[in-house]
Amino acid sequence: MARVTVEDCIRQVSNRFELVTLAAQRARQISAGSPLTVDRDNDKNPVVALREIADQTVSTEILEIDLIQNLQKHVQGEEPEEELIDLLAEEQAYAGEARRQIEIDELAVDDEMGEDEEDEEEDEDFSDEPHEGEE
Repeated sequence: MARVTVEDCIRQVSNRFELVTLAAQRARQISAGSPLTVDRDNDKNPVVALREIADQTVSTEILEIDLIQNLQKHVQGEEPEEELIDLLAEEQAYAGEARRQIEIDELAVDDEMGEDEEDEEEDEDFSDEPHEGEE
């Protein structure tokens, strides 16, 4: 079979850039295992995709929708449910309480260490005066 030309496809998709993006999307679908709608004839996936577009065996509207969905980072309709939001809020509150408790424990340890150092300073006497009972 003769190679497909852009003129064959431009009748179906008027914009060349859109044609390239749709053909690329269809070629990715074919690579992923989507069934072919025309004979392969030893052609590579991009050529098969262009032939399918030229022969109108695939819907360009569906290809466009698939392309947009693949490029979207935020998929509509997948908003977290209220139950999940409540669980996340509880989890964050618990984490905040745990963090505060750790800070309180650290302060208590610091206070204990400070008291120990004060006791050691009181025990040490570096004066030249003799203690009671010493001469």
